[in-house]
Amino acid sequence: MSRRGDLSPEDRRIWARVAGSVKPRTRAAPLHSDQAIPAMPAPSGKPAKAPPKPVSAPVAATPAKPSPPRAIPSPDPLEPRRQRRLARERDPIEARFDLHGYGRFEAEDQLVQFLSISQARGLRAVLVITGQGRRGGGVIRASITEWLQGPRLRPVVAGWSTAHRRHGGDGAFYVTLRRR
Repeated sequence: MSRRGDLSPEDRRIWARVAGSVKPRTRAAPLHSDQAIPAMPAPSGKPAKAPPKPVSAPVAATPAKPSPPRAIPSPDPLEPRRQRRLARERDPIEARFDLHGYGRFEAEDQLVQFLSISQARGLRAVLVITGQGRRGGGVIRASITEWLQGPRLRPVVAGWSTAHRRHGGDGAFYVTLRRR
């Protein structure tokens, strides 16, 4: 798109012709709903469509829902580089929390409390140990990703990933925390 004033002589001639054919608007009363709006003529090459049916009753406008003050994105899995640094302990794991022995609901409450306190202390990376459960189907292990992405922990958690075998493997998670 060109800037103002960069019109070619041909464009200026066309613009002058268009601007000369326009009449200024008069301050007329606004159209009422019972007045018909004149239809635009259809192009000559195509058949005209039937006019749309008028609406029998006006629809009341519903007020728009207010948007939340700030949308917090849901945490994503850790970037591969960050996960590698945590696994090799180049970035320190600043706290560990073991959920063994807790029931599902108590474990969620304890996890929320632990991660909130860790964030308040300024910690950036923690290890949460869930255990693998009997026969590989642990209830806490299956629920932790849902908890980390849920509304209670969304403002706290920046990302998560399963831990390296040295730190618990599939029975543990690296959790990175947002800065306060």
